Amino acid sequence: MIEFRFAVGDLATTSFAYSPLQETVFSLRCLHDPARYPHHRPWLRRIRPRMESLDRELLTALVAPWLWVPDFLTPRPERARPAFADELDQLRATPPDLVDADFRATYRTEDALPPVVARGLADPTAFLTRIADALDAYWHACLADDWWPRVQSILEADLAHRGRVLTEQGAGALLSGLDSRLSWTGHHLRLVTQGFWARAPWPEPGISIAGRGLVLLPTLFARGAQPLIDPSRPPTLIYPARGRATLSEEPPPVTDRALIRLLGRPRARLLLLLAEPASTTELAHRLDITPGAVSQHLAVLYDAGLLTRTRSGRIVRYARTRLGDDLCR
Repeated sequence: MIEFRFAVGDLATTSFAYSPLQETVFSLRCLHDPARYPHHRPWLRRIRPRMESLDRELLTALVAPWLWVPDFLTPRPERARPAFADELDQLRATPPDLVDADFRATYRTEDALPPVVARGLADPTAFLTRIADALDAYWHACLADDWWPRVQSILEADLAHRGRVLTEQGAGALLSGLDSRLSWTGHHLRLVTQGFWARAPWPEPGISIAGRGLVLLPTLFARGAQPLIDPSRPPTLIYPARGRATLSEEPPPVTDRALIRLLGRPRARLLLLLAEPASTTELAHRLDITPGAVSQHLAVLYDAGLLTRTRSGRIVRYARTRLGDDLCR
């Protein structure tokens, strides 16, 4: 068991974020063990031809057989919704000695290091450049256009749900509700490590937040909550995002003829999709139609009182109202 120890004021500095770089790195776990990630199979089939032009030997070696990744590849986000390019710049600034230390901590023994890693660590500076370039190419070839918008909508919906839980039930329910492995005692957040594939050198009795703030990061690539390998890093806890199973869903068919007659097929489909908040662009990706067409239908549904909308930066997200839920039922 791992305990995150909270002092007075630490709960006030606990925050949520998501990381496109983290999801990029964690997505490489699918290459090791596709059976563990069934919801990503349609995406894996799509990207398989594109992987041939990438540095696949290196990308595969960034994940150990027990699915750990070096901590420096998933730095704690500097803000709640960082851009991939900004996080990649943060990665490129990693001290070379940290690259070496994190790979050795991840693979645990010298003999376990893959050949491409063992060769690369002879010159950690050049190796870091190769890693960043490989991740950048992988992001643009396989993720940025059609995968990340859907993943981002799931992560945004998760954060919106956590905000509602905090408002309605308080911090204790929020923290213990992140994963069945977690429990909140009032001063400690306890994480049960039974079932972990391998054990990192986490300290006893636990990890002190000590004014450093705890950042909670949803991901589509973890079956349970997990901390960083190195407990001396800024406290970070990764947990499974709600709704990750929807990644493989096709747009729902509209079978209720009354709903079609009332709204028309395009608006009925949109209303069914909006059980979780989504933006115009995300809905356009899921339905394979233009954002302009989606925007027109959303405006009608919003004016009719079937949708609400909230702004997050430059993104507007829509969700069903109670009346919209009643119509869908």
